[in-house]
Amino acid sequence: MPGHRKTMAEKLLTVGAVAVILALWAAAAAFGWADPKLIPSPQSVWEAFLDILQNGYKNHTLLQHIGASLGRLLAAFLLAAAAAVPLGLASGYNSKIRAVLEPIVEFYRPLPPLAYYTILVLWLGIGNPSKIALLFLACFAPVYVSCVSAVLGINRDFLNCAYAVGASRRQAFFHVVFPACLPGVLTGLRTALGVGYTTLVSAEMVAATSGLGWMVLDASRMLRSDIVFLGIIIMGITGILMDRCLRLLERWLVPWKGKE
Repeated sequence: MPGHRKTMAEKLLTVGAVAVILALWAAAAAFGWADPKLIPSPQSVWEAFLDILQNGYKNHTLLQHIGASLGRLLAAFLLAAAAAVPLGLASGYNSKIRAVLEPIVEFYRPLPPLAYYTILVLWLGIGNPSKIALLFLACFAPVYVSCVSAVLGINRDFLNCAYAVGASRRQAFFHVVFPACLPGVLTGLRTALGVGYTTLVSAEMVAATSGLGWMVLDASRMLRSDIVFLGIIIMGITGILMDRCLRLLERWLVPWKGKE
């Protein structure tokens, strides 16, 4: 159910599911069910974490790798949100704006990121600008589509009531359309953050020297599966934390969601 908070029993089930996965992982390593080069033990991953935490990885500390990745992601995400939210709401509210923007978004949205990343590298170089541009495009489409859908899904009776009491189109937009669309907008932002994170590895594949995605790819070339697992776990945890921040923002901005 939307807006549902976990009960204690549900939290215990979540903890239990994670514990079972960790136990199976430890058992697979302890009993040799899989090649250690492919599936390292939890202990080796923990030792790799302590080593990188103390000595860094390839001339960068762990915090620098995390900061490089999150810096690229958050910069692109904030730029995409600042552009996609107003454009998406305007497109949903005005069919002429939608007629201009929708074909462009629908054309590139299904494309694999690496398909146009090479073009971005040619245009912007191999530094952060091309990576941020790639993440921007990855984040823009989900937010734009969610905003358009949110506006088109508004109950027309709400707008008719606003117009009936003398509201202008501008007043109706800010006092009816925008509040009604907030749940959809925030859902789009959460989706975009996830899409952006999955694109991060692609963004760090070309000529990067830092970042979690680069660290995972570099370690995989040397068959350091312990570092690969560590990078994936850190990306998963940071992704959960960022999503939780957006959920808290959603709970603050739209406390009525799921209660209607």
